[in-house]
Amino acid sequence: MMMKKIERNAPCPCGSGKKYKQCCLKRDEALAASRRAETAAVSNALKAALEHYHAGRLLQAEAIYQQVLQADPHHPEALHFLGVIALHRGRNEIAIELIGKALLFKPDYAEAHNNLGLVLKDQGMLVEAVEHYQQALSIKPNFAEAHNNLGIALKDQGQLDKAVWHYHEALSIKPDFALAHSNFGFALQAQGKLDEAVEQCCKAIALKPDFAEAHANLGSALQKQGKLAETVEHYRKALSLKPDFTEAHSNLGVVLQAQGKLDEAVGHYYQALSINPNYAEAHNNLALALQAEGKLDEALESYHKALSINQNYVEAYNNQGNTFKDQGRLNEAIESYHRAILLKPDYVEARSNLLYALNFHADLSREEIYRAAQEYEALIGQPLRSTWQEHNNDKNPNRRLRIGYISPDFRNHAVAYFAEPILSNHDKSQVEIYCYAEVMLEDEITDRFRHYADHWHSTVGLSDEAVAQMVREHRIDILVDLAGHTAKNRLPTFARKPAPVQITYLGYLGTTGLSAMDYILIDHHVEPEGIADAGYSEHLLRLPDSLWCYRPSADAPEISPLPALARGYLTFGSFNNFNKVDQSTLELWAELLWVLPTSRLMMLSVPEGEARLRLTHYFVNLGIDAERLEFHGKLPIAEFRHKLLEVDITLDPVTVNGATTTCESLWMGVPVLSLVGVRFPSRAGLSILSTVGLSDFVAHTREDYFHLAVHLADNLELLAEIRTGLRAHVATSPLIDEIGFTRNLESLYRDVWGKWCGVT
Repeated sequence: MMMKKIERNAPCPCGSGKKYKQCCLKRDEALAASRRAETAAVSNALKAALEHYHAGRLLQAEAIYQQVLQADPHHPEALHFLGVIALHRGRNEIAIELIGKALLFKPDYAEAHNNLGLVLKDQGMLVEAVEHYQQALSIKPNFAEAHNNLGIALKDQGQLDKAVWHYHEALSIKPDFALAHSNFGFALQAQGKLDEAVEQCCKAIALKPDFAEAHANLGSALQKQGKLAETVEHYRKALSLKPDFTEAHSNLGVVLQAQGKLDEAVGHYYQALSINPNYAEAHNNLALALQAEGKLDEALESYHKALSINQNYVEAYNNQGNTFKDQGRLNEAIESYHRAILLKPDYVEARSNLLYALNFHADLSREEIYRAAQEYEALIGQPLRSTWQEHNNDKNPNRRLRIGYISPDFRNHAVAYFAEPILSNHDKSQVEIYCYAEVMLEDEITDRFRHYADHWHSTVGLSDEAVAQMVREHRIDILVDLAGHTAKNRLPTFARKPAPVQITYLGYLGTTGLSAMDYILIDHHVEPEGIADAGYSEHLLRLPDSLWCYRPSADAPEISPLPALARGYLTFGSFNNFNKVDQSTLELWAELLWVLPTSRLMMLSVPEGEARLRLTHYFVNLGIDAERLEFHGKLPIAEFRHKLLEVDITLDPVTVNGATTTCESLWMGVPVLSLVGVRFPSRAGLSILSTVGLSDFVAHTREDYFHLAVHLADNLELLAEIRTGLRAHVATSPLIDEIGFTRNLESLYRDVWGKWCGVT
């Protein structure tokens, strides 16, 4: 309330009886002038302090604000900005105290609420931060910065839709707000709206070309679109603007690793960690690179560091599980996947990895694995049933069919070896081929698949719903999954049932668990009729011979003479991935080396370090001399084939048999000794060897296994004869009859299509 002005001739309010002009007027005028001067001085001081602050001269700004507080300890603006300066210096507790005092003396101070929110968010107190951003906006609804900051906090809480709304509000108030454009783009990425994300980040950069974070966010969006060269360009730009940008170093490393530039990637991970040794994501990414280099012991050390920094780092638990699996430490792998799932029950990748690993467990029954697959269906598949749409495909059982293949492995990969003979031989008068490729780094094999397809679509960067919608729009009749629960699979797309008939095949040796998956393609060797149906969510479709069709490489070297003829002893070989070499396999092979005391064992794909030491100790403790063992890491395919020429017989792992390695071995003239198991993965050897007419190399009991090995050791001339003629024998077998195999497959496609059309 303003005081009433005292007239000059009015009685002086002091009670002297004199007129005001003759008494206190001059004193009051002097006091008023002094107050005006003081206010002007404070105002000028605050203006100068603010100029220092915006210029980054924090010491000068701080000194002035302290002087203001000496004159007025309750001055809200001085308290507020001293708190902001403390925030810049990382003194968050002091910042909270000072800004809190400012709000105590001025509760409607919107800027102070906004900055207190920043400090609280930095402290991990998201709920409290959100409250203060909201208070700022209730006081000042058109506060663009508060909308932006609230959007960041809501994004961190997982409330993406609300975050996007606040970014939009910030930009409607302040269209040239570069930071909000960048943050908006980052949130859109998380929603899978990559084109819109790129657009927002580009707007941010157009407004502020030297905005390192915007370049990094743009790089992230481009990376998800599979545009790796452009991604690298923007991450490098971000680092040129901000050399100590830890996230950009780490993310650039991820892209370089995807390009196969491992050494350069590792360098950027180490740079990120030199800046911030407690950056858990960089430890995780470094571990992934070390794993790719085969340095599994070092990779595990890096995962351990990441998890010691962030005990809730679900991705690190999942990746650690993969490394344990590669080392053959299956139980530890399964435990790591369980840890990830416990923290994030709907973690699709970890659940797929767990199911994949369970198939390697010798002690689990088909039914136990099926129950685990049903958990995947309950948590991933069932919630997506609400997205199922009616299929209006033309129910003509005889028309040309639209067949869609979804795979991350249209590239140099084992699955491609078996898929290529099919896709290159489809009868295009009967089927129209659509390929949906989740391939980040394409190669010459990718180019061949692109040529085989009538329609080629990259799914890199697309959400599962976007891929499902694409399939719907293409009106695919039969959609075929070539990955199962292996890496980069698109099972959540299949869970949306975008096609009327869905089949899983080739990439995974077991049930997907999905009710949306209608069929699984197998053969009568791996799953005899009437035995296995209860272990599958899918109906079983059996191919007449093997479920595999193999195309030998034209680059394969000529077959060499049997090494044992010159050496006088058998050399066995294990050429499969080391994760297949489980305890039951080691026990069998150790006994084999005992039965044939002069024989030797060569193993490929054995990681250096702990794994080799563990293997050596295992055999030595059983009395098998270490000199009888020969270990190698993973080899390029040309060296792999030449190594095959150095062995006499290859050994099939027990629980999970080989497929690609078995075919390669046979083509190089090296027969494979296989012990048949009960579950699908342990019967692949039976399927392939029976299809090429080598069922004599299949043992149904351990006694038969050792008897066969001894028989071959005693009959090297017979083994040499088999070696010499094996390639020609395989060449005339159904295993490489590409056209016959593909026609059989097309016949099955036609059968299941007829059933969907209502024709029995």
